[in-house]
Amino acid sequence: MAKPAKRKVEGSSTPVASKRVTPRPGSTEPSGRYTAPTSAARHAPSPRWVPVLMFSLWGLGLLLIVLNYMGVLPGSADGGNGWYLVGGLGAILAGIMVATQYR
Repeated sequence: MAKPAKRKVEGSSTPVASKRVTPRPGSTEPSGRYTAPTSAARHAPSPRWVPVLMFSLWGLGLLLIVLNYMGVLPGSADGGNGWYLVGGLGAILAGIMVATQYR
């Protein structure tokens, strides 16, 4: 913030700091007041594929986890190694990451 301009008071030899808050018309110095952003500065809405991808990833992750516990997927009936669970949780996490981009 710029220092206030000094002006000279009549009858005094020392300059006094101005208490002016807004600049004079035509002045280029900022006023120091906050201006709220306009509607043009807001972000555009998300494209249609963002929520579709988000819900698809959530559904795929949930489906993988449920089918793993039901024993329908190959390798999951005999104890498996848990990669379907990791894949399902990864898909759900990816859906959450996509959800942070939704506007």
